[in-house]
Amino acid sequence: MASAVLAAAVALASCNTDGLSDNPRAMKPLSSEMVGLLEQKHMPKESPLLVRIFKEEAELEVWKQDDSGHFALLKTYPICRWSGDLGPKIKEGDRQAPEGYYTITPGQMNPNSNYYLSFNLGFPNAYDKANDRTGAFLMVHGDCSSAGCYAMTDEQIGEIYALGRESFFGGQQAFQVQAYPFRMTPLNMARHRNSPHLAFWRMIKQGYDHFEVTRQEPKVDVCDKHYVFDAAPPQASATPIPFNPRGRCPAYEIPQDIAAGVKEKHDSDEREFAELVARGTPTVAAHMATDGGMNPVFAAKLKPDIFDGDGRVRTVASAPGTVPANVNPPQATETTTGATRKNEDPTKMFGGFFSTASTESKPAPAPAAQSAASDKTNENPLDRFSKWVGLRTDPPAPPPPDPAPAAAAPKPKAKPVETARAAVTRPHAPATSTQTAQTQGQTQAQPQAAQSKPQQQVATVQPAQPAPPASSSPAATQPSSGFAQPAGPNVMPGALPVVPSASFDSRWGGVR
Repeated sequence: MASAVLAAAVALASCNTDGLSDNPRAMKPLSSEMVGLLEQKHMPKESPLLVRIFKEEAELEVWKQDDSGHFALLKTYPICRWSGDLGPKIKEGDRQAPEGYYTITPGQMNPNSNYYLSFNLGFPNAYDKANDRTGAFLMVHGDCSSAGCYAMTDEQIGEIYALGRESFFGGQQAFQVQAYPFRMTPLNMARHRNSPHLAFWRMIKQGYDHFEVTRQEPKVDVCDKHYVFDAAPPQASATPIPFNPRGRCPAYEIPQDIAAGVKEKHDSDEREFAELVARGTPTVAAHMATDGGMNPVFAAKLKPDIFDGDGRVRTVASAPGTVPANVNPPQATETTTGATRKNEDPTKMFGGFFSTASTESKPAPAPAAQSAASDKTNENPLDRFSKWVGLRTDPPAPPPPDPAPAAAAPKPKAKPVETARAAVTRPHAPATSTQTAQTQGQTQAQPQAAQSKPQQQVATVQPAQPAPPASSSPAATQPSSGFAQPAGPNVMPGALPVVPSASFDSRWGGVR
């Protein structure tokens, strides 16, 4: 009855399944090739099983215990499809395939999945619950289609399912799945050192190291909202350790033989990591530009000219296992994290309204004598957007410039104005918000006032001067006191505050 209730609930999930029923494919015997491989590696088919998953490499490893009593790699399966990004699953609907340590019991094996066969990862586990992460029914299944799951081909999941079934028949009560963002090597950690998930990955790497050192399934507990591996009662006490996933960690110790090997590996990896960072190892983007991934062995089989209007594949070449005709390869996403369409310049999206180019990289404004047609061509894209949505109209003619000192009288022939950040080094009275709004988006250059020398700004208190003509650059509208400014997030000693090019003020000043 419990299995029936579970199946009914799963049917409502993204990786849903049908109700349980007798299914011959769930009892299909291991192939002769797999039986031969087990014999070659001295692994009884009933021996315990362990699974490791790597997102970035899109690989699933099946490990079996051999005659020595240690786990050894049996086979590596290319993953046909996984969804989301590198990083753990946080909440329901984020399309993230989970990362962490999960326990698979016989009750989580689903012989009647809509996706051929499947087993439930058991998300959320104790760690996920302690950190208030939500979601349910995340699977490893067939059909090469993912919405938060790890999807294999039907042939692959049939073989993996059968290996798990035989281990349960042999007496294993549960097998462990270790899901990682990538192989936890010093090089990969250095490549991803800018990720917001680095602290989480360092934590789960401890379990990775325990398995690498011992070749035994690490014992996993959770306390103080983090994973603990191979914890044993202190001083060989027979009393079980009471772990509370949200509470403080109790006293425990790691067996000396395990602790010494793990420490040696950790120290070696940290030295290599530091060397890679010191050598300037390039980093990768913290967010992928596609929704999930697909192993290259599958991606290489997809022909570039077989997509329909919805981006679905109609036919595919031969690949390991059967790839359904409706499989969706990873596609570029458009999200607030900065991911853009593949091969598209993000500064050109939406007509360039959201350009993030700095004013320092722009050429100096054109000379003052410009035609009306030229004004329209060079008009600020933010003003064009504002007028398009009805928030602005063409600005009135600019007021005459403030009287300038005789020494700075404009010459008959206009000269190009210097870049905005060079033009604001002289002291002047702060520009008002009205002046800023009137001058935002103007493209005609104003005569440039005489500048005082930079060393005078620090040595002598200068009286306030009339505000200089406003520039079309956001930096030119910032107030200046004529003194060296204290250092801050956007201020260098001796310089003026600079509005980041992607800030609200720099983009939307024209519609405030």
